[in-house]
Amino acid sequence: MSEKQENFTLLNGMVIMKRSSYNPTSDAVWLAAFVHTSNKIKTVLDVGIGTGGVSLCLLSRLPNLKVTGIDVSNDMLEICHDNAELNDKNITLINKDILTWSTTDRFDLVVTNPPYFKGTPAKHNAHHNADIKEWIKKAGARVSSNGYFCTIVDAACAGQVISCLHDKKFGDIQIFPLFGAKNVAERVLIRAKNGVKTGTTIYSGTSMNNDSILRDGLTIDALLSTLGTK
Repeated sequence: MSEKQENFTLLNGMVIMKRSSYNPTSDAVWLAAFVHTSNKIKTVLDVGIGTGGVSLCLLSRLPNLKVTGIDVSNDMLEICHDNAELNDKNITLINKDILTWSTTDRFDLVVTNPPYFKGTPAKHNAHHNADIKEWIKKAGARVSSNGYFCTIVDAACAGQVISCLHDKKFGDIQIFPLFGAKNVAERVLIRAKNGVKTGTTIYSGTSMNNDSILRDGLTIDALLSTLGTK
């Protein structure tokens, strides 16, 4: 990430973000990089879109996606709208709580960087202290038949996410750990497919500071193919 006046960039300048009370971290880049490159994915729901980091990283690679973002914070959505304009992208924004949102809409792909952290709510009024299993359940319910779900979570709650996906009949669960300085997984990327019975795959993972992902925009599938592990 690099600063540019009141803005900063992701993916070595491919995405421009307005500096605000909440700025996306590298988690947003990692999550977008773990999304399947599939021509079957046309519609995307970004649950807890915040200021748009995940969606804008994804659109920088797949510009024809039809993206919808939902967030409980109207302040965050206003900044997300500005960020979409900065990048000349169109994102449909919904000011609702995913935990209470009533809809029948389904999407080819649902992505989410859920509020797995605990503590005092921040000024931007985003979700805190959410029930992670309920969040995953509600987000997963918006995935179409044979559609995809993709998330990034703290390693400490990865088991809850995987258990919830299994209970909700997701299969082909793929797990990719991200390692910190102590060679212990700090984040875990998880993706799954709705309505299939394929088993679980655990990859060896990589460093959270991998520049080929964070700066060069390489997808994790492409990274795996270069390592001969996929």
